[in-house]
Amino acid sequence: MNYQPVVGKFLNLYEPISHKPMEGTFPCIQSLVHHIFGEQYKLGMDYLQLLYLQPVQKLPILLLVSEERNTGKSTFLNFLKAVFQNNVTFNTNEDFRSQFNSDWAGKLLIMVDEVLLNRREDSERLKNLSTTFNYKVEAKGKDRDEIPFFSKFVQCSNNEHLPVIIDAGETRYWVRRISHLKSDDTDFLQKLIAEIPAFLHHLTKRQLSTKRESRMWFNPQQIQTEALRTIIRSNRNRLEIEMAELFLEIMDVMEVDSISFCLNDVMPLLVSSMMKVEKGQVRKVVQDIWKLTPASNSLTYTTYELNFSQSCHYRPVIRVGRYYTIKREKLLEV
Repeated sequence: MNYQPVVGKFLNLYEPISHKPMEGTFPCIQSLVHHIFGEQYKLGMDYLQLLYLQPVQKLPILLLVSEERNTGKSTFLNFLKAVFQNNVTFNTNEDFRSQFNSDWAGKLLIMVDEVLLNRREDSERLKNLSTTFNYKVEAKGKDRDEIPFFSKFVQCSNNEHLPVIIDAGETRYWVRRISHLKSDDTDFLQKLIAEIPAFLHHLTKRQLSTKRESRMWFNPQQIQTEALRTIIRSNRNRLEIEMAELFLEIMDVMEVDSISFCLNDVMPLLVSSMMKVEKGQVRKVVQDIWKLTPASNSLTYTTYELNFSQSCHYRPVIRVGRYYTIKREKLLEV
């Protein structure tokens, strides 16, 4: 809005948008936003409005997933490119790994059509980029230079389970599972482009349905989806899954909603499930992944052990130690 090519003594590197907002209707754009954001339509409109009116505001990484073809994911990316024009760039997975980033580091939107960043270092770099305020830009044959960084990421993937590594408790991703399109209109993108002036006019007049509640504007609870939980579950390691299922089974058999245990209590239970594990691996799950802390002193607690006399059911046993406690809802939250 109110674009100026020069601000004070500085050249404005943000590219002007050629569309001139004007009053009108935009049924095709409305249907596309409904299709992409579904029940979160108002949040989706807020996202697009913030992109247009508050371009330096940090926003969550938008990840669109679907194993089906012809879902409109690529159409949505092309629509964003048509709206924001030269402020948008398409990256490949390799572009994020390259040391040279001058072609994309100053853009409003960085989009990847077929994302597959399933290495831990890729995931960490993407998360850091989504929240950093400054970034070192580097071009071939030139010195590195630090610039303000306000890029937002939009990614698509046909992999619904492991497109990127997302750990439990992560709040920087907004994952939407996109359904199959009921009809296929080959001229749909042209219709979208024709409606952009009316859509931008609407964004300038529209009242935001949310207020800023985090560094990425939205409250993390607002953008939680089942698609996000699916990716988080898929990223859990085998030992964590085995321990969670073991504890849930004990809770069901013993009709309790929490279990207290020391690390030494868990080892015999895992051996019975044919898993060869070391105590350090169990400690890593308990302390680093589940974020549990032991009791401050050695105290009496009730835990459970195998009862081979009753078809391998469990029985309570009282012990003393600095024990951990985990509740059922903790195991079911992802």
